[in-house]
Amino acid sequence: MTHDHIPTSHAGSLPRTPELIAANAARTYADDGFTLERSPEFETLLTDAVVDLVQRQKDLGITIPGDGEYGKAMSNAVDYGAWWTYSFQRTAGLELTEFNPITAGAVRSEPGNIRLTSFADRRDWTRFSAAYSDPESGIQLGRNATAFPTATGPISYTGQQALTADISNLKAGLEAAGLSTGFITALSPGSASRIGNEHYKSEEEFIYAWADVLREEYTAIIAAGLTVQIDDPSIAENWDQINPEPSVEDYLRFTRIRVEALNYALRGLPEEQIRFHVCWGSWHGPHTNDIGFGEIVDLVLGINAGSYAFEAANVRHEHEWTIWRDTHLPEGKVLVPGVVSHATNVVEHPELVAQRIERFAGLVGRENVIAGTDCGLGGRLHPDIAVAKLESLGRGAQIAGNRLFAGASSVR
Repeated sequence: MTHDHIPTSHAGSLPRTPELIAANAARTYADDGFTLERSPEFETLLTDAVVDLVQRQKDLGITIPGDGEYGKAMSNAVDYGAWWTYSFQRTAGLELTEFNPITAGAVRSEPGNIRLTSFADRRDWTRFSAAYSDPESGIQLGRNATAFPTATGPISYTGQQALTADISNLKAGLEAAGLSTGFITALSPGSASRIGNEHYKSEEEFIYAWADVLREEYTAIIAAGLTVQIDDPSIAENWDQINPEPSVEDYLRFTRIRVEALNYALRGLPEEQIRFHVCWGSWHGPHTNDIGFGEIVDLVLGINAGSYAFEAANVRHEHEWTIWRDTHLPEGKVLVPGVVSHATNVVEHPELVAQRIERFAGLVGRENVIAGTDCGLGGRLHPDIAVAKLESLGRGAQIAGNRLFAGASSVR
């Protein structure tokens, strides 16, 4: 990567417009009870919203914009799951059952036999159960646009029409804004497979089935000349969803299957058009049971991507910038550290953003850093606050770039 500035991007989700939220809420479900119907009127509204969004990102200083995940249905202002639930809309072989991965019963693991428990039985959620159940605590989980289905037959990709619309909308926005490139997010096999399974004989078989399904998205986005961002919180977030806490060795073994399945899905695709995004879950909770980034960074770097986006700004993970003192970034790879956070309403000062950027530039080289956000801002922050954060991101990157490319780095 050769440039004379610090590029800027974000983790994908941006706040939906009130009109788009209302339009999603008004959509009807298909006979399966979870697939949202699309109409010509909705498609027109969606296109216009994405085109406007791309221009707004450019105006705020974002040089590698996305479609805000606007094509991934969000019918409520607070929604932490749209990045995941969209996949149900695009996959055959699923149906609603009594199983819900959020509220299902507790599952216990043992050494050498790691299994995911329900989201409600997470170690962080149980430790702070009073806070999670208190509507005045500030911990909101929001509401998803659709219910969680279960795989009851062989799964296959059916999202060609929706994905074509996503690609077309972003490219229209890029052309109107005079920009050359952008990105679209897509789910990882490991994260997708955390729904119920009544068909596949093993967890590994189910994960690889999702790899075949999602490869269609990856391939189409890349063929359109765009970057695909693989969203995979499961690589880090699953640690807290294993009860009791496993050994690191067992967890790495458990996670390696997910990495191998993702690489299988990415086989033969150009790494320079692939960004991998890992996070520890974007809900506004304590996160005292997050695994350290240093424990999993080698697994992350083993994913066949050209760039790696991760949380580096929120108070649970900012200190982990130091792991790059001892972690070798392979030649040609790029880091996309979060330098503004989704986890606080406080808007970062541009100078703080600049300092965070310079830390990474001092460790891996200024040409190997794209400034990003910790996680998606959509569904997690008020739209006005999200705009202010993106503005600080753009201004901070400009400050850092002026210093770094003038040879006056102030690495801290």
